[in-house]
Amino acid sequence: MKKFILNAQHLRLFVCFALAFILSACNEPHRSASLEQILEHKTLRVGTLQGPGNYYHQASLEAGFEFELARKYSQYLGVTLQMVPANNLSELLDKLDSGQVDILAAGLSVTQERLATYRFTPSYGQVSQELVFRQGGKWPKSINELDGDLLVVKDSSHAQNLKQLQKLEPNLSWKESDSHDSEELLRAVGEGDIDFTIVDSNTLILNQQAYPQVNVAFTIQELQPIAWMLDKDADDALLASLVEFFGEAHHDGTLLTLTQKYYSDTVRIAGIDNRGFINATKVKLSQFEPMFRKHAEGMDWRLLAAIAYQESQWQPTARSHTGGRGMMMLDKKTAKQLDVYSRLDAEQSIRGAGRLFQQMFARIPHRISNPDRQWFALAAYNIGWGHLEDARLLTEQQGGDPDRWLDVKATLPLLKQRKYYQAAKYGYVRGDEPVRYVENIRAYYDTLVHLDEETLHDNQNH
Repeated sequence: MKKFILNAQHLRLFVCFALAFILSACNEPHRSASLEQILEHKTLRVGTLQGPGNYYHQASLEAGFEFELARKYSQYLGVTLQMVPANNLSELLDKLDSGQVDILAAGLSVTQERLATYRFTPSYGQVSQELVFRQGGKWPKSINELDGDLLVVKDSSHAQNLKQLQKLEPNLSWKESDSHDSEELLRAVGEGDIDFTIVDSNTLILNQQAYPQVNVAFTIQELQPIAWMLDKDADDALLASLVEFFGEAHHDGTLLTLTQKYYSDTVRIAGIDNRGFINATKVKLSQFEPMFRKHAEGMDWRLLAAIAYQESQWQPTARSHTGGRGMMMLDKKTAKQLDVYSRLDAEQSIRGAGRLFQQMFARIPHRISNPDRQWFALAAYNIGWGHLEDARLLTEQQGGDPDRWLDVKATLPLLKQRKYYQAAKYGYVRGDEPVRYVENIRAYYDTLVHLDEETLHDNQNH
């Protein structure tokens, strides 16, 4: 049997053929999205941006308004959903233009400029464009009173609108950035790094508690529709299926439910109400204390009780915007993994949460001692192990101690900023929320310890 020997001539021929193949593939025009292709490949590729209104990971779950809506559409088609996040709007548009995704779902405004280049689904909402400034700073009442740095997202509808306004106001000037998203620009205004930016009204709602020092100066663009975006050559069958889907989503309440879930004022972790908590210890705690003691899984039962109060204020039938139910706000997937068959059964919920906390606690490196180990476990309980590890790695990169909660809690909020989360394995997370979550539970726990000490002292004096 002859052996095949790759000599120099063979190698040159092989390289030439390979280069010819690669060049011919590069010269082929991208194939626009079609319903037939999506059904054939059984996959819907949806381009998006990371953030609370679009797509992010919360603990072990994917979340975000656009993610949930895209998941509904993929279920409607009977295909698998593949979310494809981009680092900025320019990159997102490139993914659609090059055929890497079938649809863009990122709260994109329908503008005349975009209509000339892309196709859109029926609208599923409206947003206005708001010019914002830092409270106490310059407050312009109109576009011709702007005096300061105005920075907006590159390729955004805000930049398009400014170009139109510049025709009426030739002196209007601004800068565009593809290294910041709207949330980061809001933070920059709040911290005084820039004077002004423009954000959509829905983005402002999502971030108003995070940046309370940011105020609206005036509305720069009245309500515009937002919709999913398709390539200009996307086929009519795909668009027709989307028209039908959005019609059903309006009719069956899907859009209303998602809007209330992500844009209501209840989508934030509440601050501590110590007076209400002390009152609850007198009225409710005795009913559940035996359960907390029984299922503490080796931890101080008062810490488990503090977690339960933060989650539901000790209400066995409570419901959260993320789909959590019961005393410990377990979601369906987590409850099933923990053998919790009824999330509304207080004891089952407490038992499951105690087990879950111990799982998180066991994953924290043993070299970390309490109380830091407890606080890390609480943060992981809230946002998931992956995001916590991202924060610990970032803390170390910035010269902090990844085994010290004080250092990591200063780093966690940075994972809302693109320059940090785009390099993180698990991506975007609202890192200030687990910080408040842990600090609230610490406060409730300290109060329970203090109340017990008071009771012990009173008993010794009698």
